[in-house]
Amino acid sequence: MTRFILGIDTSCDDTGVGLVECLPGGGVAVRANRVWSQTVHAQYGGVMPELASREHVERIDSVVGEALKEAGLSLRDLGAVAATSGPGLVGALLVGLMYGKGLAQALGVPFYAAHHLEGHIYAAASEEALEPPYLALVVSGGHTHLFDVAREGEYQLIGATKDDAAGEAFDKVARLAGLGYPGGPAISEAALRGDPDAVPFKEPLRGQTGYDFSFSGLKTAALLASRAGAKPDDLAASFQRAAVHTLVKTTVRAAEALGRTTVVVSGGVAANRALRRAFGATGLRVVFPGQGLNTDNGAMIALAGAAAIRAGRAPSPLGVGAQAYAPLAG
Repeated sequence: MTRFILGIDTSCDDTGVGLVECLPGGGVAVRANRVWSQTVHAQYGGVMPELASREHVERIDSVVGEALKEAGLSLRDLGAVAATSGPGLVGALLVGLMYGKGLAQALGVPFYAAHHLEGHIYAAASEEALEPPYLALVVSGGHTHLFDVAREGEYQLIGATKDDAAGEAFDKVARLAGLGYPGGPAISEAALRGDPDAVPFKEPLRGQTGYDFSFSGLKTAALLASRAGAKPDDLAASFQRAAVHTLVKTTVRAAEALGRTTVVVSGGVAANRALRRAFGATGLRVVFPGQGLNTDNGAMIALAGAAAIRAGRAPSPLGVGAQAYAPLAG
């Protein structure tokens, strides 16, 4: 049995390396999770792809070393290597993907190319055992997807954003309010001081029969409110409440329609305290990733690798390439 799996994620601007241990009986335990978060992009208000790739090249070897040290392991202890192959920034993806394939080949162990969104979903497996069926809401800076998971490894996309991802909207609203980057933590903190009733936001896609999301209208309304003189803290509190409301309401409606009682909520926005409180009040069993596993990281990719091994999937060919666009489900 493969015991220790190393996972690498360089899909965007975080160099993530994690190690998980496969336990007897099918359980998993995160032994290490090291993330180097790039700060060079703050001055641009968003991720610069070329700079991200260079940062990954400079940092990945040291982050792998830190993860092994944290876990108390050496390269010889590894039984498999997993790395994100997509979706993401191609140049950034290639750094981790090529490093992972080279490491696996040098060690003579299996290599697994992992889907970034599947990694986010399996990040919740670090806290509780996930047994289908359940819904999975992946909500981050680049993704807002709602999946129905009827069986292990099978995903049906039932809802997605029609425009901006939720995390992207948080970044843009924080930027126009002068709250800094990244926008998620900045808005969360400012909202604690603001009045959520100060700026009226209309509910996106109200009355829809499906389970899609939209944040461009909220972003435009925030821009107009800012120009009209709304205080940054009030704008943050009002926007956060509107964004959280649409995420929770749509997910709960899908759960009721499909008869799902468990919902996995993952991705960077899943760290938002207001979102967690709102989901906690739904009566559903809601599973969030453990500490440090909401944002992009390598442990979630190692967890996805562990799931692939548990399911009996064959290792990936070393010729697998990076994909900027890689749907998890149709």
